[in-house]
Amino acid sequence: MNNHLQSRRNVIKGIFIIVVIILIAKLFYIQIINSEYKRSSKNNAIRPETQQAARGEIYDRNGKLIVSNKASKDLMVIPREVVEFDTLRLCELTELSVKDVRTKLKDAKNYSKYIESVFSQQLPLQFSLQIEEELNFFKGFYLRVNTSRDYNVKVAAHIIGFLGEVDEEKSHEKYYTKGDLEGKTGIESSYEKQLRGKKGMKMVLVDALNRTQGSFDNGKHDTLAVHGKNITTTLDIDLQKYSEKLMQNKIGAIVSIEPSSGEILTLVTSPNYNPKQMTGRARSKNYSLLYNDVNKPLFNRALNGTYPPASPLKIVNSLIALQEGSVNVHNHVACNGGFEFGNNKIMRCHEHPNLVNLKSAITVSCNTYFCNLWESFYSKYNSVYESYDVWKEHVKSFGFGNYLNNDFNSGQKGFIPESSYFDEYYRKGRWKSSTILSMSIGQGELLCTPIQMANLASIIANRGFYYIPHVIKRIDNDTIPARFSKKHHTSINPQHFKIVIDGMEQVLENIDGTAFMSKVKGISICGKTGTAENPHGDDHSIFIAFAPKEKPEIAVAVYVENAGGGATWAAPIATLVIEKYLNNTISRPILEEKMINGNLTNK
Repeated sequence: MNNHLQSRRNVIKGIFIIVVIILIAKLFYIQIINSEYKRSSKNNAIRPETQQAARGEIYDRNGKLIVSNKASKDLMVIPREVVEFDTLRLCELTELSVKDVRTKLKDAKNYSKYIESVFSQQLPLQFSLQIEEELNFFKGFYLRVNTSRDYNVKVAAHIIGFLGEVDEEKSHEKYYTKGDLEGKTGIESSYEKQLRGKKGMKMVLVDALNRTQGSFDNGKHDTLAVHGKNITTTLDIDLQKYSEKLMQNKIGAIVSIEPSSGEILTLVTSPNYNPKQMTGRARSKNYSLLYNDVNKPLFNRALNGTYPPASPLKIVNSLIALQEGSVNVHNHVACNGGFEFGNNKIMRCHEHPNLVNLKSAITVSCNTYFCNLWESFYSKYNSVYESYDVWKEHVKSFGFGNYLNNDFNSGQKGFIPESSYFDEYYRKGRWKSSTILSMSIGQGELLCTPIQMANLASIIANRGFYYIPHVIKRIDNDTIPARFSKKHHTSINPQHFKIVIDGMEQVLENIDGTAFMSKVKGISICGKTGTAENPHGDDHSIFIAFAPKEKPEIAVAVYVENAGGGATWAAPIATLVIEKYLNNTISRPILEEKMINGNLTNK
């Protein structure tokens, strides 16, 4: 029995010895005899390369491509693999200064010695080809295939937005690494997570000369990048182009909205810039030039510009008075050139037919009537505090003093003062309705943005409700935020809007209407002119409107700075936008030419 066990042990030992001999022989063959294996183990290394995802494309509401992608290459660096190299030659190949090269390498080391960083983005084709040929002289550097933005239009820069490098804090987040680009403004920023896609990873074999030798293990360990989601916006890019053309050489904004949905058709701020200026290697230089431009083309006046609402607020005050029962629509007021109040003060009014009621007062924009309306409203309550708070809450229901919760990452909420504001300014108990009488005609402390004024036009068009103005219409394989399909009702009952809308229609249809000269044959436009007082220069021209009167398709707000009365520039521009959208043609070419060629930037 023992002999049998001993025999089995000897067999096992023999098998083990044979296996060891075979392994030693194989290793000897690989390392000593076969030079091919020797060269492979010596010269090949595995380098993980992040595969950047192509960003989603952006379309207008009619399917026209606004933003796409084009191929580009970035020079990457892994600091721990870098050995001494010819700095001057790298400067030539990347168009960077010696200082820039040293700074970038230092920043990459500080970020991580082991993780790749972008060293130079969006290399010109001729340089990327030359770098590829000379990579063996620059250990630790390699080229990464990427995509960069290609803007198919020269307009809508503030809506589209632009990309910029992630900041230090974000570069340590899970998704981003140092040198990655993200949306900084506009749609590119608001929908960054949807647009950016998902990165992939590729395990690449490189030889001793830093040349790519293909995928490791036939790509079994690679993961593919996932393309970002395409976005369809609410913009009508042709109407946007036309609107920007009307606003060239002027300072101001145009916002137009589809009332039935809250979809933004155009959002113009002027002066503007070409979105192509914020791409490529010249982006930083161009940004500095735009930032230092005295006319502030980077400032989005449509969202961030704050102005007095001027006479369009007379519409809101009319509706509040109707809701509170402090006005009789049939009563007439005699206007003799102004409204006297306080200690021999007078609120001036322009010339128009003497006797006006609510409807005709809207048509001719009579200051005297609306001062009377203001005083009648305040006399209904026991104190100025009670009446002011009632008025303020009504005004807030129209979206004033509110960011509106739209899908832009920038904006102003405007300003509706609390009663405590007047207590501080005039002292508690020392102010009354006549003290803030200027607010009866939209002047004074109240401030709003052009997008809020376009929203006001939408509310009137809808007879008392609005949808949050937004620029997203569809996201591929995703849903848009639910808040954009929710109705927001004002505090005014729908039946009160009819007389106000009738008065707005006569603004353009009646020969005494303040915008009669901007009438468009065949289109029933309801509008309201405004002239915002400007302590720093000429007054601002304002106009809000919607059309058609029944089943409105477009609501517009136009602000033209330092342009005078609302009828001079804002009303013609707004009605041209409306006509272009509804008819796709212009019946007033002389007026159109005047608006396009008008230069108000030096006023």
